[in-house]
Amino acid sequence: MLTQSSTRVLEPADLGAALAVLESAPVENAFVTARVQIAGLDPWRLGGEMWGWYSDGHLASLCYSGANLVPICATPEAVRAFADRARRVGRRCSSIVGPAESTARLWQLLEPSWGPARDVRARQPLMVADEPSTTVTADPLVRRVRKDEMEVIMPACVAMFTEEVGISPMAGDGGLLYQARVAELVGSGRSFARIEDGKVVFKAEIGAATRQACQIQGVWVAPEYRGRGLSESGMAAVLRYALADVAPVASLYVNDYNTPARASYRRVGFREVGAFMSVLF
Repeated sequence: MLTQSSTRVLEPADLGAALAVLESAPVENAFVTARVQIAGLDPWRLGGEMWGWYSDGHLASLCYSGANLVPICATPEAVRAFADRARRVGRRCSSIVGPAESTARLWQLLEPSWGPARDVRARQPLMVADEPSTTVTADPLVRRVRKDEMEVIMPACVAMFTEEVGISPMAGDGGLLYQARVAELVGSGRSFARIEDGKVVFKAEIGAATRQACQIQGVWVAPEYRGRGLSESGMAAVLRYALADVAPVASLYVNDYNTPARASYRRVGFREVGAFMSVLF
């Protein structure tokens, strides 16, 4: 146990303390909490290191350092410590993402050495819902994607990712990691779609799931079907599945400039409770 303010890479024996920090903000931390609950703190299984910041011997803040750099319950002092460590090891992530305040502070400290970023999304409203929609009828044609439908769902997933992030997930390793991730979500029953004549019309996934909260991601409507309200009825269906089968609270975050999507989610029943920020490299 450390007796002063400092950081270190957490080890498997620190799992209980790390989960206590993560579960103190179950909605904000759903993505990282889900990974830790499955993989523990071993870097090989987790896909990155978990840094811990201690104050007077007490683990108070975390930072996940893997494909993403994610500050977790990070105080200003912890953010400074995490930025120092990140500068020393160099940039190994493709993005920084997390609660807007701590992520903005972290980026401010890292930008001189890590910048420029490809894109900075300074405010992405975090929205939650804890009951099925009472205003939008769930689309009865939205269902779980079957394991034998990978060839059907993959083009829609690639189109969504490219549209949202600005680069194709098939670059670099030929899309092996991305295909594995899609297959994982399909295999776990957390990929949903409306499929007509072998083509995806609407899709979304529950990308992270814990006992306390889950996070919906990858919402997409085929371009030729947009403007028909399918995103709302589709989201109402996914929300119903999420609350019935996964967790008592469903969340998502969306770019603040995407006014139509924010309005659509509000009509389904989601409400804003905070904001995330993403820095893309």
